[in-house]
Amino acid sequence: MPIPAEGYPLAAAVSPRLQVVETTDSTNADAVAAASAAPEGWPHLAALVTTDQRAGRGRMGRMWTAPPGTALAVSVLVRVEGLPAASRGWIPLIAGAAMTRAVAAQLKGTGNTAQLKWPNDVLVDGAKICGILAEALPGTMDAVVVGAGVNTHMTRADLPVSTATSFAAVGAECDDDRLLADFLRALDEQLSALMAAGGDASAANVRGEVESLCATLGRDVVVSLPDDRALHGRAQRIDPEGRLVVVVDGVETSVAAGDVQHVR
Repeated sequence: MPIPAEGYPLAAAVSPRLQVVETTDSTNADAVAAASAAPEGWPHLAALVTTDQRAGRGRMGRMWTAPPGTALAVSVLVRVEGLPAASRGWIPLIAGAAMTRAVAAQLKGTGNTAQLKWPNDVLVDGAKICGILAEALPGTMDAVVVGAGVNTHMTRADLPVSTATSFAAVGAECDDDRLLADFLRALDEQLSALMAAGGDASAANVRGEVESLCATLGRDVVVSLPDDRALHGRAQRIDPEGRLVVVVDGVETSVAAGDVQHVR
């Protein structure tokens, strides 16, 4: 059920359409369906928001749930017509970097640190506070729905796994409206820069932005690949297409998709 967006005035000033719903199974599924059915009603940066998502989806088909009122779920439509296909792998990385910046702004002065884990998980002090899933609308690559789930007011007892965290768990307050507005603004700025540079992430400083926030680089990692193989090596850099370059026994391998575990 749609409810007024007055609770998010800062975000509403950035998004041309901010739809807030009391509860839903999946903001991404809803946004994909709505934008596909009525594309004219879903301009660039249109967003769907809830604090009660019942059946969210993550990468590799994982389900994502949280007690009502303890997490912010948002799905944003971005329109990237003209962006070269080889550069579209940067979209989820840009989203991860944008949310990392937004989370870091909330934590200023607390002593807690927000970083990005390739490709787009947001960590606070090494534990996951946000996951992101990007999905192209069916039949087109020019419109992508970027979904993010942020653990905001979740207590330690409610955290789903020991490697997760939340603002509440680290003793920090979260202004949901400011968090969302900062995320939308940074997402738009970085995507606009990438498109203006013809998809060249280095020229747009998108690559530098992502690398500056990425805790994965320089770490020993295990990357679980979609074909069930695992790479054990050192994350060296991010290549021009946004892939993670992992060095295994002196040989470089570029990873386009995979689940990264930082080896402690």
